[in-house]
Amino acid sequence: MGMFWRRKGRDQFVTLGLNQPEVKPATGPSSQLEPPEPTPPPEELRVAKPSQEPAPARVEPLPTGGGPTPIPLESSEAAKPLPPPAPRRPAFSTSVLGLDLSVEELEAREAAVQQEFSARFRRAVSATRDSLSDRLDSVFIGRKQIDDELLDQLEEALIAADVGVPTTLSLLETVRRGVARKQINDLEALKQAIRSELLKILQASTNQGVASESSVPENVTPYVMMIVGVNGVGKTTTIGKLAHRIKAEGNDVLICAADTFRAAASDQLAIWAERTGVPLIQQKQGTDPAAVLFDSLKAAKARGSDVLIVDTAGRLHTKSNLMAELEKMKRVAGREVEGAPHETLLVVDAVTGQNGLEQARQFLKVAGVTGIVLTKLDGTAKGGIAVAIAKELDLPIRYAGIGEKVDDLVVFDPAEYVNDLFE
Repeated sequence: MGMFWRRKGRDQFVTLGLNQPEVKPATGPSSQLEPPEPTPPPEELRVAKPSQEPAPARVEPLPTGGGPTPIPLESSEAAKPLPPPAPRRPAFSTSVLGLDLSVEELEAREAAVQQEFSARFRRAVSATRDSLSDRLDSVFIGRKQIDDELLDQLEEALIAADVGVPTTLSLLETVRRGVARKQINDLEALKQAIRSELLKILQASTNQGVASESSVPENVTPYVMMIVGVNGVGKTTTIGKLAHRIKAEGNDVLICAADTFRAAASDQLAIWAERTGVPLIQQKQGTDPAAVLFDSLKAAKARGSDVLIVDTAGRLHTKSNLMAELEKMKRVAGREVEGAPHETLLVVDAVTGQNGLEQARQFLKVAGVTGIVLTKLDGTAKGGIAVAIAKELDLPIRYAGIGEKVDDLVVFDPAEYVNDLFE
């Protein structure tokens, strides 16, 4: 699986393995990277005040006045630079800056990480794979030729895996053309044709929406990601996982709690912010979400943050006030940062199947969705919904949730997904 999230060049930061012991930075003159400044805890950033000036790093004593007299430094001590602050690893952090490893070692470590995520992704789609394989095997068993009865049973198997009726009919039409032209003349060729067609559908969807954050120039900061979706699909958890992994790639991340409609929304985000060591901007319940976003954008600029992740209300997608709210937030973001929001990700619960697809259709009208996050992929045998979304909505699936842990969010790789379904 590819790099999780990156707009910067490889020479600007590196990614290391998960759950590795902390690597202490080199202190000698050969060190090329400075250790990161410690991130203030989330509770200190509950309400952003962009106009507040940061405290000076050092205050010189006044020549006169009351109070104890500062102890003067010896000339030799004054000449010594202050030691850098010790790097601090927040709880649940899984990547560290490799300040004393060679490029080859870093690449090897990164390859090991990607291999681990690939294995976990393969396990996550195992239920769908087993279901689809069992059905396909039952269709093909005892058959030596492709006939209409076989294709009808194949249609039922694909629909049962939640590939969707329109997608299945389109796929089988392609298969029938191949059979008529003698391009598909045995069962192995039929399986290969199905794999090829599924992959083509998933890859074609990346031509629309946002398939990569690297399309936005690096000098446009912060990169604004707006997260939408109905309550209960795993939106808050997804935001926490996104923040954690984008931060682990070497970026400064800020979370905006703009869901001020639901009382528990900010509290849940605060827990994730504390776990991941990512600052959170929030205000009291009932505050205008656009105002919270405005404060967050100002704070992100003041901090020099690379990424701002914005939570939004998860009310029923049929409500017109949600559409007005999202439109206002988009206008505010666009005025403050060029092209913002750069992504609007819809969180869809894979377990809900075709209901999730209907949610996606409605949010596409309301929110201008540019990509999908498919959660709970490990908890369903109907992971074919990924293909249905790509085909019917023409939207790329950007990320997939494969478990409950903070690291269980991966880049969705169409080729790996299809290969894992048929391995």
